[in-house]
Amino acid sequence: MAGSKDHLLGKLRSGEPMGGGEQFKLTLLLAWPSILAQLAMCLMSYIDAAMVGRLGSAQAAAIGLVSTTTWIFGSFCYANSSGFSVQIAHRCGAKDYAGARRIFRHGIWITLAAAVLLSLLAVSIHRVLPHWLGGTPEILADASDYFLIYALFLPLFQVTIFSEASLIASGNVKVPGILSIAMCALDVAFNYLFIFRLGMGVRGAALGTGLATACAGAFLVVYASRHSVELRQTGNWIRPARRIVGSIRTLRAEQRAAETLFDREQKDMFSQAFGICWPLWIQNLVSRGAYIAATVLVAPLGTVAIAANSFAIIAEGFCYLPGYGMEDAATTLVGQSLGAKRPDMARRFAWMTIGTGATMMTLLAVLMWVFAPQVMGLLSQDPEVIILGVKCLRIEAWAELLYAVSIVAYGCCVGAGDTLVPSVINLLSMWVIRLGLALVLIPRYGLEGYWFAMAVELSVKGLVFAVRIARGRWMKTRLTAAEA
Repeated sequence: MAGSKDHLLGKLRSGEPMGGGEQFKLTLLLAWPSILAQLAMCLMSYIDAAMVGRLGSAQAAAIGLVSTTTWIFGSFCYANSSGFSVQIAHRCGAKDYAGARRIFRHGIWITLAAAVLLSLLAVSIHRVLPHWLGGTPEILADASDYFLIYALFLPLFQVTIFSEASLIASGNVKVPGILSIAMCALDVAFNYLFIFRLGMGVRGAALGTGLATACAGAFLVVYASRHSVELRQTGNWIRPARRIVGSIRTLRAEQRAAETLFDREQKDMFSQAFGICWPLWIQNLVSRGAYIAATVLVAPLGTVAIAANSFAIIAEGFCYLPGYGMEDAATTLVGQSLGAKRPDMARRFAWMTIGTGATMMTLLAVLMWVFAPQVMGLLSQDPEVIILGVKCLRIEAWAELLYAVSIVAYGCCVGAGDTLVPSVINLLSMWVIRLGLALVLIPRYGLEGYWFAMAVELSVKGLVFAVRIARGRWMKTRLTAAEA
């Protein structure tokens, strides 16, 4: 059908000319399901916080204490997926669907094996983590239990992320969007059951979210492997234990005698995946480590500050929806444009997605500033938490425009396989600007000082990313140069 997503993607992959209106339409067609998916994910966090918030500020603070650490482990799962999903986007752009299927087949087992290792690491530190983060005695047990349950679900979380990222990279954003809504509905049902009906409290919130994610992941991996035109597999290839062990063995064997076990294409696939992933791993470890450092700085401010900080971060997430939706669209469009050997088209899609995402996030920032009291009131019944959270949200509203630029520009860079310099930008802005300012401002202004430091850091980072996109060097990486 003319004007449909598949029709427009076909024109992009075949090198046919596309007008500005068609490019913008394709951008929106790819972005809106991703925005919907982001909304569902945000609602899951909001629902968890609101339900736990009804139990008291201590329970909310327990989840807030370990939330930065859960982000670290989750971000490793996203990084692992990117190493393969970017290549899937390039193969689909070149209409090499057989290659995309091979990448999906190898990638799912490699990333799953990595997630099992991450899970074991997380389980091993769940008891001492709340102590490391400076938690107060009344929240230590709940924080430890919440993190343990999260850690046990990490492998299933990885399968969900990888399948979703692969489908989006292939141009299918509708199914992941619908599944995100279904996952949100399941989260509500499971949380109600475990938190209130069974009286499990914080543990029930973690278990409910984990089960909802697992259900979505099971559907996504079956859909991708059986029904996706670009990714579907043939034969009985789902043999987890055998494939995981085989993948680990081949990775070890690659170092000893790669020429006898892999052909050049397979070696290139793993080499490119590693080249994309390792800067993201370093960025995740260092940048998310900065979030943990920020948690340590905020924790001494007390339970009210920890809860207000956690709730404000969740509430602010609604502003990010169009930004992260456009980021997914940018990664897909840039990756497929470069796969089709159309760098000019990749550049136009980059600016189109950045401009659209920034406009949408700015409008939502205005709404967040106006309705901050009502939003915080839905998350907490503690007047002190609400007042402090409102102040933080209104500080952050001023940074949303440039933060949107950094979010979508980062997606453009990842679509091109350019992850090293963006990772350096992210980690330097976090450690030098945000934490540097926070050390100065928190002792004088408390939690508000930290949020002011965050707003300054996000604004500066947005300007730096805008300059990088304008210069165009992000498309000149070794990966894209080899395919151009």
